[in-house]
This record gives sequence, C-alpha cells and structure tokens, in this order.
Amino acid sequence: MIKKVVVTGGSGKAGRAAVRELLQHGYEVLNVDVMRPAENLTTFRQVDLTDYGQTFAALHGADAVVHMAANPAPDDNPQTGEERFRGNTASTYNIFNAATTLGMQRVVWASSETVLGLPFQRQKPQYVPIDEDQPTYPESSYALSKVISEEMARQFNRWTGIPFVGLRFSNIMEGPHDYAPFPTYWDDPLKRPWNLWGYVDSRDVAQSCRLGLEADFTGAEAFIIAAGDTVMKTPSRDLMAAVFPNVPIRDDLGEFDSLLSNKKAGRLLGYVPQHSWREFVG
Repeated sequence: MIKKVVVTGGSGKAGRAAVRELLQHGYEVLNVDVMRPAENLTTFRQVDLTDYGQTFAALHGADAVVHMAANPAPDDNPQTGEERFRGNTASTYNIFNAATTLGMQRVVWASSETVLGLPFQRQKPQYVPIDEDQPTYPESSYALSKVISEEMARQFNRWTGIPFVGLRFSNIMEGPHDYAPFPTYWDDPLKRPWNLWGYVDSRDVAQSCRLGLEADFTGAEAFIIAAGDTVMKTPSRDLMAAVFPNVPIRDDLGEFDSLLSNKKAGRLLGYVPQHSWREFVG
C-alpha cells in the first residue's frame, strides 16, 4: 500500500497542488525541490535532482514518487535550450533509476501536452479531439525532453514491472490571477490556438496525480490531462473552422468540449475534470 510519497518540484505551481491533494487524502509527503516552498505545507528537502546521489537519498524510504520537477521555459537560444534539455532529461533519468533501484511501488510523473506538436504550426493535428494515438511531434527542447522521458518510462517498466504513469498536462492555471486574461481571448480564435485553446486547473492536475497513484494500473502509459472545456466562449467546432478548417472533427465533440481528449485518462485512471474557468470569470 502506498503511504509515503515524494513529490519532486513540490514548491512549484503543479507540485504545490499535488502536495496539498495528497496530504488531504492521508499520504505522508516529502517535498523535494531545488527551490524552497512559499508555503510550509509539508517536510521539505532541498535537492539537486541532476545529482544521482542526492536523488537516491531523497527517494529512499518512500513508497512512490510523483515527479513534477522540470524547467518548462520556452527556447530562447540554442544554449539555453541545451541546458534545459540536459537538466530535464538527467533529472528524470535519475528519478526513474533511483525509484526502480529502490523498488518503489509506482512512479507518477509530469509529461506535457507539448509532445503533441504545439504550437501546431509545422504539424497540424490529424483529428480532434487530439488523443494519445496521435504521434508525438516535439517542437522545443522541453517537448523533446518529455518525449525521451516517455520512452525512458517504458524502458524502466520493461526492466522492472513497476508501473509508470505519465501525465501530459495542458496549460496549468491556478486561481483568479491565472484566469483573469481569459476574456481577452474571446473576440478572436487566433489569439490562443497554440494548444487548441486548452488548459487545466491545478486542482485537476492534483487529482490526476493522486489517481495515478491509486488506479489499478500496470505498464507505462501517457495520459492527456486537460479541462473539460476550452478557454473560449466560441463553440469548439467554430474554433476549428476558423483556424484548422481541414482537420477532421470526431462526432462525439460537444459544443464547448476540450479539443484535448481526456478519455484515456478517464478510462484507465478514473480522471474526470472538476474545474472550469467559469468559476472565476463570466
């Protein structure tokens, strides 16, 4: 039974939400991060995850890990892109290696919607709602690090049998400040098509992390985790007609449904998004 969980990146937006969710559901949680938390939610250990010795020591004694730590900054130049790719890939390898060496019961970790081809300029979706059956098309060093991490997860699962749950989070929003800009998008579909007008509330991110630990699950799989709707007031089919007119639309798309499919996460993890921007802006 999983009781003791390490959350890496627990000082950040997504990690903080995961820590709070797990504590509320009775887990013992250790926050492992290079950055000190703004809120004192649980025990904290400052760790450089690119150092394998530090990573191994931080995970020792835990039943599972929720790996949320990463540098998601956009590519500005080749040097920063190289540094980000190297850091994200090395830290994830260290987490996966230490977790399997220590015989943890499960690894839940943050992949990203960016693996799907964002911002959909070079490669358009094959159909919408886009799902996990579509090939990955990384367009940044960050996205490429996540694609490689998904392959690493499959490899470590093949070697050990330990389940790996990868969560392809959409654009994460936390509280009124993050939702405040949404009305500025509504008059023009071209203002925010780069991820098919997607987003996800941090509380649903946290829910998916907990479900990743609790679901009856084997293997190594990646799951899209998004809100149930788009950021827009315009119907989803109209958005597609305005920006991606040649992309096929599946018949089960509801009026304002997200164009990022949560169906696999719902089927295998029990994930159902609970929160919408409509709680914060009219």
